[in-house]
Amino acid sequence: MTLTLYSHPLASYCHKVLIALYEAGTEFEAVTVDLADPADHARLLELWPVGKLPVLRDAERDVTLAEATIIIDYLDRFHPGAAPMLPDDPDATLQARLWDRVFDLYVQGPMQKIVFDSFRPDAQKDRMGVAAARAELRQSYRLIDRHMASRTWAAGEAFGLADCAAAPALFFAGILEPFGAEAANLSAYFERLLARPSFRQVLVEARPWFDSFPFRHRMDPRFLTMTSD
Repeated sequence: MTLTLYSHPLASYCHKVLIALYEAGTEFEAVTVDLADPADHARLLELWPVGKLPVLRDAERDVTLAEATIIIDYLDRFHPGAAPMLPDDPDATLQARLWDRVFDLYVQGPMQKIVFDSFRPDAQKDRMGVAAARAELRQSYRLIDRHMASRTWAAGEAFGLADCAAAPALFFAGILEPFGAEAANLSAYFERLLARPSFRQVLVEARPWFDSFPFRHRMDPRFLTMTSD
């Protein structure tokens, strides 16, 4: 197997890469990395000294890459599927990269702030920071809702990079800060993402780990019973 993806089933940025791999039908070996395990963490640091997931190793080309967007870009160039994750048109590509950043920075970012803060002892919790993160999520929802008013996918006419970013970001963010009735276009977009077999497969594979998610009690019950077909 030439491709190995080092990831964790609950890591949203790993989900982003997995969706792209499943969309392309690319063969790869998945290696689960437990960052709490010293031996696993040490092996990850040998691959990528920053110590964050996901990391892709392409043994045939002797390439090791980190950062989800860069990995998807690489896969699109050297291990493409039937449909590209980035369009050929330069203007469409610019939009794909823009909305990839929107979901990573303005949805994933505040979502992770809230999750990470939940692990802190009460005396060390950043209540003002969490409130600001929730406000940023609501602002981002309004932006995305307007953007999705007249389109099916986030950038262009086909599912691509930006949608790979959107799916896990909106999945976890929507648990922490529900979209609300005023975000009908965003909610409809999320339902289209949920109907995508690649995303459903990722969620089914993550389900055995959901009990480790600190906001598990807020999950929509359907996430606990959905199938990949």
